[in-house]
Amino acid sequence: MKISGISFSELNLEKLPGGLVPAIIQDDRTLQVLMLGYMNREAYEKTLAEGRVTFYSRTRQCLWTKGETSGNWLEAVSVAADCDADTLLVRVIPHGPTCHTGSRTCFGKATPDEEGFIRYLQSVIQGRHREMPEGSYTSRLFTRGVNKIAQKVGEEAVETVIEAVAGNHDALVYEASDLVYHLLVLLEATGLSIADLERELARRHA
Repeated sequence: MKISGISFSELNLEKLPGGLVPAIIQDDRTLQVLMLGYMNREAYEKTLAEGRVTFYSRTRQCLWTKGETSGNWLEAVSVAADCDADTLLVRVIPHGPTCHTGSRTCFGKATPDEEGFIRYLQSVIQGRHREMPEGSYTSRLFTRGVNKIAQKVGEEAVETVIEAVAGNHDALVYEASDLVYHLLVLLEATGLSIADLERELARRHA
């Protein structure tokens, strides 16, 4: 899939030693920062054309497509430059761990793997809705329709409240997790997402 992005010549090449631009890699689903790499013109254009993130290796002085040996590749979703046009933000869907240590991110010590998981779960739910695989509980919920999904949200909300009032913290986390999951399913079933909630909350905060 060809990815849209600005022309490499539009970058501020005078500020880029050796024509290499830093590329911050961000998970498009969880928003975790995964790694930092460098791209030259050829690596940048190859990334846009093929949809797989390609870097320029400063040590080997050659192109390398992430995952060409490990199989853990990065599917490019979007590419944007910063305000000075000397750094790229590449949003991706990672296929496998990004770090050579096996961690989801190269900043694993600073960023827990679970961070952003709710957004990742949303993407899984969206996939279930598209594909409707047999045997999936999520698929069954979509089949039952909005009314039944909304009923489940209400049931989980009541159970969450009960555990909160009782002071059962472990049970509260369990029930609140059920509530969030079913709420994500309800949002998807009605054509909404976490982004819609964020916009509304940001509007109120402003």
